[in-house]
Amino acid sequence: MRPAMHRVVVLALPGVVPFELGIPGKAFGLARGPDGERLYEVLTCTPDGRPVRTGEDFSIAVEHDASVIATADTLIVAPVDDPARVTDPLPEPVAAALGRVRPGTRLVSICTASFVLAAAGLLDDRPATTHWAYAERFRGLYPRTALDRDVLYVDDGDVLTSAGAAAGMDLCLHLIRRDHGSEIANQVARLCVVPPWRDGGQAQYIARPVPDATGNDTAAARAWALRRLHRPIRLGELAAQAGMSVRTFSRRFLAETGQTPGQWLTAQRLELARRLLESSDLPVDRVAEQAGFGSASSLRQHLAAAIGVSPAAYRRTFQGRTAG
Repeated sequence: MRPAMHRVVVLALPGVVPFELGIPGKAFGLARGPDGERLYEVLTCTPDGRPVRTGEDFSIAVEHDASVIATADTLIVAPVDDPARVTDPLPEPVAAALGRVRPGTRLVSICTASFVLAAAGLLDDRPATTHWAYAERFRGLYPRTALDRDVLYVDDGDVLTSAGAAAGMDLCLHLIRRDHGSEIANQVARLCVVPPWRDGGQAQYIARPVPDATGNDTAAARAWALRRLHRPIRLGELAAQAGMSVRTFSRRFLAETGQTPGQWLTAQRLELARRLLESSDLPVDRVAEQAGFGSASSLRQHLAAAIGVSPAAYRRTFQGRTAG
Protein backbone atom coordinates (compact mmCIF):
# COMPACT_ATOMS: atom_id res chain seq x y z
CA MET A 1 0.00 0.00 0.00
CA ARG A 2 1.16 3.50 -0.73
CA PRO A 3 1.47 5.84 2.23
CA ALA A 4 -1.20 8.51 2.67
CA MET A 5 -0.59 11.72 0.79
CA HIS A 6 1.05 14.53 2.69
CA ARG A 7 -1.74 17.02 3.44
CA VAL A 8 -1.01 20.71 2.90
CA VAL A 9 -3.58 23.13 4.32
CA VAL A 10 -3.48 26.75 3.16
CA LEU A 11 -5.05 29.37 5.42
CA ALA A 12 -6.56 32.40 3.67
CA LEU A 13 -7.24 35.47 5.81
CA PRO A 14 -9.09 38.74 5.06
CA GLY A 15 -7.06 40.76 2.55
CA VAL A 16 -5.34 37.66 1.19
CA VAL A 17 -3.12 38.22 -1.84
CA PRO A 18 -4.52 36.01 -4.65
CA PHE A 19 -1.23 35.39 -6.46
CA GLU A 20 0.55 33.91 -3.45
CA LEU A 21 -2.58 32.08 -2.30
CA GLY A 22 -2.49 30.05 -5.52
CA ILE A 23 1.19 29.10 -5.35
CA PRO A 24 0.96 26.11 -2.95
CA GLY A 25 -1.89 24.48 -4.88
CA LYS A 26 -0.01 24.82 -8.15
CA ALA A 27 3.39 23.68 -6.88
CA PHE A 28 2.35 20.82 -4.62
CA GLY A 29 -0.47 19.80 -6.93
CA LEU A 30 2.01 19.15 -9.74
CA ALA A 31 4.36 16.99 -7.66
CA ARG A 32 4.15 13.38 -8.83
CA GLY A 33 5.94 10.23 -7.75
CA PRO A 34 7.68 7.65 -9.99
CA ASP A 35 4.37 6.07 -11.01
CA GLY A 36 2.58 9.35 -11.57
CA GLU A 37 0.91 9.30 -8.16
CA ARG A 38 0.13 12.56 -6.41
CA LEU A 39 2.42 13.25 -3.49
CA TYR A 40 0.43 16.01 -1.81
CA GLU A 41 -3.18 16.87 -1.10
CA VAL A 42 -3.83 20.62 -0.89
CA LEU A 43 -6.83 22.07 0.96
CA THR A 44 -7.64 25.77 1.33
CA CYS A 45 -9.55 27.15 4.30
CA THR A 46 -10.61 30.35 5.99
CA PRO A 47 -11.11 30.73 9.75
CA ASP A 48 -14.87 30.21 9.47
CA GLY A 49 -15.21 28.59 6.05
CA ARG A 50 -16.83 31.69 4.59
CA PRO A 51 -15.53 33.64 1.57
CA VAL A 52 -12.84 36.23 2.28
CA ARG A 53 -12.28 39.51 0.53
CA THR A 54 -8.92 39.57 -1.22
CA GLY A 55 -6.56 42.49 -1.57
CA GLU A 56 -7.95 42.94 -5.08
CA ASP A 57 -11.48 43.68 -6.30
CA PHE A 58 -12.94 40.21 -5.69
CA SER A 59 -13.57 37.66 -2.97
CA ILE A 60 -12.55 34.01 -2.77
CA ALA A 61 -14.81 31.19 -1.67
CA VAL A 62 -13.30 28.07 -0.10
CA GLU A 63 -14.51 24.57 0.71
CA HIS A 64 -13.22 24.31 4.27
CA ASP A 65 -13.12 26.04 7.63
CA ALA A 66 -10.24 25.99 10.10
CA SER A 67 -11.14 22.55 11.41
CA VAL A 68 -9.04 21.03 8.59
CA ILE A 69 -5.94 22.60 10.13
CA ALA A 70 -6.01 19.85 12.75
CA THR A 71 -5.44 17.32 9.93
CA ALA A 72 -2.55 19.17 8.25
CA ASP A 73 0.94 17.78 7.85
CA THR A 74 1.99 21.24 6.60
CA LEU A 75 0.12 24.48 7.30
CA ILE A 76 0.84 27.39 4.96
CA VAL A 77 -0.42 30.85 5.88
CA ALA A 78 -0.99 32.97 2.78
CA PRO A 79 -0.02 36.66 2.85
CA VAL A 80 -2.31 39.65 3.23
CA ASP A 81 -2.09 43.03 1.55
CA ASP A 82 -1.65 44.84 4.88
CA PRO A 83 -0.38 42.93 7.94
CA ALA A 84 -2.21 45.36 10.23
CA ARG A 85 -5.47 43.72 9.09
CA VAL A 86 -4.69 40.56 11.04
CA THR A 87 -1.99 41.36 13.59
CA ASP A 88 -2.88 44.54 15.51
CA PRO A 89 -3.73 42.53 17.56
CA LEU A 90 -4.12 38.99 16.22
CA PRO A 91 -7.92 38.53 15.80
CA GLU A 92 -9.46 35.83 17.94
CA PRO A 93 -10.67 33.73 14.95
CA VAL A 94 -7.13 33.72 13.54
CA ALA A 95 -5.63 32.79 16.90
CA ALA A 96 -8.22 30.04 17.26
CA ALA A 97 -7.42 28.72 13.78
CA LEU A 98 -3.69 28.56 14.59
CA GLY A 99 -4.56 26.93 17.88
CA ARG A 100 -5.80 23.91 15.92
CA VAL A 101 -2.28 23.08 14.73
CA ARG A 102 -1.31 19.66 16.03
CA PRO A 103 2.21 18.88 17.34
CA GLY A 104 4.65 18.02 14.57
CA THR A 105 2.89 20.07 11.89
CA ARG A 106 5.26 21.94 9.59
CA LEU A 107 4.47 25.68 9.61
CA VAL A 108 5.08 27.89 6.58
CA SER A 109 4.44 31.56 5.88
CA ILE A 110 4.61 33.33 2.55
CA CYS A 111 5.57 37.01 2.43
CA THR A 112 3.65 39.11 4.99
CA ALA A 113 2.12 36.00 6.59
CA SER A 114 5.27 35.96 8.73
CA PHE A 115 3.56 38.74 10.72
CA VAL A 116 0.77 36.29 11.55
CA LEU A 117 3.16 33.61 12.79
CA ALA A 118 5.14 36.18 14.75
CA ALA A 119 2.02 37.70 16.32
CA ALA A 120 1.06 34.21 17.47
CA GLY A 121 4.48 33.80 19.12
CA LEU A 122 5.51 31.08 16.69
CA LEU A 123 8.65 32.90 15.51
CA ASP A 124 10.03 33.83 18.93
CA ASP A 125 13.77 33.13 19.09
CA ARG A 126 13.75 31.77 15.52
CA PRO A 127 15.27 32.98 12.25
CA ALA A 128 12.76 34.18 9.67
CA THR A 129 12.25 36.48 6.69
CA THR A 130 9.49 38.57 5.14
CA HIS A 131 9.09 40.96 2.22
CA TRP A 132 11.96 43.45 2.34
CA ALA A 133 9.55 46.41 2.16
CA TYR A 134 8.03 45.34 5.51
CA ALA A 135 11.28 44.40 7.24
CA GLU A 136 11.66 47.47 9.43
CA ARG A 137 8.04 47.30 10.57
CA PHE A 138 8.51 43.63 11.38
CA ARG A 139 11.69 44.25 13.39
CA GLY A 140 9.94 46.94 15.41
CA LEU A 141 6.99 44.71 16.26
CA TYR A 142 8.76 41.39 16.80
CA PRO A 143 12.30 41.96 18.12
CA ARG A 144 12.55 38.37 19.38
CA THR A 145 12.62 37.08 15.80
CA ALA A 146 16.02 36.96 14.07
CA LEU A 147 14.86 38.57 10.83
CA ASP A 148 16.97 38.30 7.67
CA ARG A 149 15.50 40.53 4.99
CA ASP A 150 18.12 39.60 2.37
CA VAL A 151 17.15 35.97 1.71
CA LEU A 152 14.40 34.43 -0.40
CA TYR A 153 13.38 32.03 2.34
CA VAL A 154 14.46 30.67 5.71
CA ASP A 155 14.27 26.96 6.59
CA ASP A 156 14.34 26.49 10.35
CA GLY A 157 13.28 22.85 10.24
CA ASP A 158 9.63 22.77 11.26
CA VAL A 159 9.02 26.48 10.63
CA LEU A 160 9.78 28.06 7.26
CA THR A 161 9.21 31.60 6.03
CA SER A 162 9.56 33.19 2.60
CA ALA A 163 10.01 36.64 1.19
CA GLY A 164 7.50 38.35 -1.07
CA ALA A 165 5.47 37.14 -4.02
CA ALA A 166 7.42 34.69 -6.22
CA ALA A 167 9.66 33.72 -3.30
CA GLY A 168 6.69 31.65 -2.18
CA MET A 169 7.32 29.45 -5.21
CA ASP A 170 11.01 29.21 -4.29
CA LEU A 171 10.03 27.99 -0.85
CA CYS A 172 7.46 25.47 -2.13
CA LEU A 173 10.04 24.03 -4.53
CA HIS A 174 12.50 23.85 -1.65
CA LEU A 175 9.97 21.89 0.41
CA ILE A 176 9.32 19.47 -2.45
CA ARG A 177 13.07 19.05 -2.91
CA ARG A 178 13.49 18.47 0.82
CA ASP A 179 10.66 15.92 0.89
CA HIS A 180 11.27 14.05 -2.37
CA GLY A 181 14.56 15.15 -3.96
CA SER A 182 15.60 17.45 -6.76
CA GLU A 183 14.31 15.39 -9.67
CA ILE A 184 10.67 15.83 -8.65
CA ALA A 185 11.17 19.46 -7.61
CA ASN A 186 12.85 20.27 -10.91
CA GLN A 187 9.99 18.65 -12.81
CA VAL A 188 7.51 20.87 -10.95
CA ALA A 189 9.65 23.91 -11.76
CA ARG A 190 9.65 23.00 -15.47
CA LEU A 191 5.88 22.60 -15.51
CA CYS A 192 5.51 25.99 -13.81
CA VAL A 193 8.05 27.53 -16.23
CA VAL A 194 10.17 28.86 -13.35
CA PRO A 195 13.81 28.23 -12.42
CA PRO A 196 14.38 25.38 -9.91
CA TRP A 197 16.38 27.85 -7.81
CA ARG A 198 17.34 31.50 -8.05
CA ASP A 199 20.68 33.15 -7.54
CA GLY A 200 21.16 35.48 -4.61
CA GLY A 201 18.41 36.68 -2.33
CA GLN A 202 16.07 39.61 -1.81
CA ALA A 203 18.99 42.01 -1.80
CA GLN A 204 19.01 42.01 -5.58
CA TYR A 205 15.41 43.31 -5.66
CA ILE A 206 15.78 46.17 -3.19
CA ALA A 207 15.89 49.50 -5.01
CA ARG A 208 19.32 51.10 -4.74
CA PRO A 209 20.91 54.04 -6.52
CA VAL A 210 23.37 52.83 -9.18
CA PRO A 211 26.57 54.89 -9.24
CA ASP A 212 26.85 54.90 -13.02
CA ALA A 213 24.20 54.07 -15.61
CA THR A 214 26.08 52.68 -18.60
CA GLY A 215 23.39 50.14 -19.51
CA ASN A 216 25.78 47.27 -18.72
CA ASP A 217 25.10 44.48 -16.25
CA THR A 218 26.79 41.33 -15.04
CA ALA A 219 24.37 38.78 -16.50
CA ALA A 220 26.64 37.85 -19.40
CA ALA A 221 29.58 37.33 -17.06
CA ARG A 222 27.46 35.11 -14.82
CA ALA A 223 26.30 33.03 -17.78
CA TRP A 224 29.92 32.72 -18.92
CA ALA A 225 30.98 31.55 -15.46
CA LEU A 226 28.20 28.97 -15.19
CA ARG A 227 29.63 27.21 -18.25
CA ARG A 228 33.08 27.05 -16.62
CA LEU A 229 32.42 26.12 -13.00
CA HIS A 230 34.77 23.12 -13.36
CA ARG A 231 37.84 25.35 -13.60
CA PRO A 232 39.29 28.26 -11.58
CA ILE A 233 37.68 31.60 -12.44
CA ARG A 234 39.47 34.82 -11.59
CA LEU A 235 37.70 38.07 -10.74
CA GLY A 236 39.55 39.82 -13.55
CA GLU A 237 38.16 37.31 -16.06
CA LEU A 238 34.61 37.97 -14.91
CA ALA A 239 35.09 41.72 -15.09
CA ALA A 240 36.51 41.39 -18.60
CA GLN A 241 33.42 39.46 -19.73
CA ALA A 242 31.29 42.40 -18.58
CA GLY A 243 33.63 44.99 -20.07
CA MET A 244 34.18 46.65 -16.70
CA SER A 245 37.01 47.37 -14.34
CA VAL A 246 37.29 44.96 -11.43
CA ARG A 247 36.15 47.64 -9.00
CA THR A 248 33.09 48.63 -11.04
CA PHE A 249 32.22 45.00 -11.73
CA SER A 250 32.41 44.05 -8.05
CA ARG A 251 30.17 46.95 -7.07
CA ARG A 252 27.64 46.23 -9.83
CA PHE A 253 27.66 42.49 -9.13
CA LEU A 254 26.80 43.03 -5.46
CA ALA A 255 23.99 45.45 -6.37
CA GLU A 256 22.47 42.99 -8.84
CA THR A 257 22.80 39.69 -6.95
CA GLY A 258 23.18 40.59 -3.30
CA GLN A 259 26.43 38.60 -3.22
CA THR A 260 30.09 39.22 -3.96
CA PRO A 261 31.45 37.41 -7.03
CA GLY A 262 33.29 34.97 -4.77
CA GLN A 263 30.19 34.20 -2.71
CA TRP A 264 28.14 33.73 -5.87
CA LEU A 265 30.67 31.37 -7.45
CA THR A 266 30.83 29.25 -4.32
CA ALA A 267 27.02 29.07 -4.19
CA GLN A 268 26.83 28.00 -7.85
CA ARG A 269 29.50 25.36 -7.34
CA LEU A 270 27.67 24.03 -4.30
CA GLU A 271 24.41 23.87 -6.24
CA LEU A 272 26.11 21.97 -9.07
CA ALA A 273 27.73 19.59 -6.59
CA ARG A 274 24.38 18.98 -4.92
CA ARG A 275 22.74 18.20 -8.25
CA LEU A 276 25.52 15.77 -9.10
CA LEU A 277 25.27 14.08 -5.71
CA GLU A 278 21.51 13.77 -6.10
CA SER A 279 21.39 12.55 -9.68
CA SER A 280 24.62 10.62 -10.35
CA ASP A 281 26.83 7.89 -8.91
CA LEU A 282 30.05 9.81 -9.55
CA PRO A 283 32.66 9.40 -6.80
CA VAL A 284 32.86 12.38 -4.47
CA ASP A 285 36.27 13.40 -5.81
CA ARG A 286 34.86 13.52 -9.37
CA VAL A 287 31.88 15.56 -8.15
CA ALA A 288 34.30 17.97 -6.50
CA GLU A 289 36.35 18.21 -9.70
CA GLN A 290 33.34 18.86 -11.96
CA ALA A 291 31.93 21.46 -9.56
CA GLY A 292 35.23 23.33 -9.39
CA PHE A 293 36.20 22.57 -5.80
CA GLY A 294 39.38 20.79 -6.84
CA SER A 295 39.35 18.15 -4.12
CA ALA A 296 36.91 16.05 -2.15
CA SER A 297 38.14 17.62 1.10
CA SER A 298 37.37 21.11 -0.20
CA LEU A 299 33.86 20.02 -1.22
CA ARG A 300 33.32 18.43 2.20
CA GLN A 301 34.34 21.63 3.95
CA HIS A 302 32.10 23.86 1.83
CA LEU A 303 29.10 21.54 2.00
CA ALA A 304 29.43 21.16 5.77
CA ALA A 305 29.66 24.93 6.17
CA ALA A 306 26.60 25.48 3.99
CA ILE A 307 24.19 22.77 5.15
CA GLY A 308 25.99 20.85 7.88
CA VAL A 309 26.34 17.44 6.23
CA SER A 310 28.97 15.47 4.33
CA PRO A 311 28.65 14.68 0.59
CA ALA A 312 27.99 11.01 1.40
CA ALA A 313 25.25 11.84 3.90
CA TYR A 314 23.68 14.31 1.48
CA ARG A 315 23.67 11.71 -1.30
CA ARG A 316 22.09 9.06 0.94
CA THR A 317 19.35 11.45 2.01
CA PHE A 318 18.34 12.76 -1.38
CA GLN A 319 18.91 9.71 -3.56
CA GLY A 320 17.05 7.63 -1.01
CA ARG A 321 14.07 9.99 -1.00
CA THR A 322 14.02 10.31 -4.76
CA ALA A 323 14.12 6.56 -5.24
CA GLY A 324 11.54 5.96 -2.54
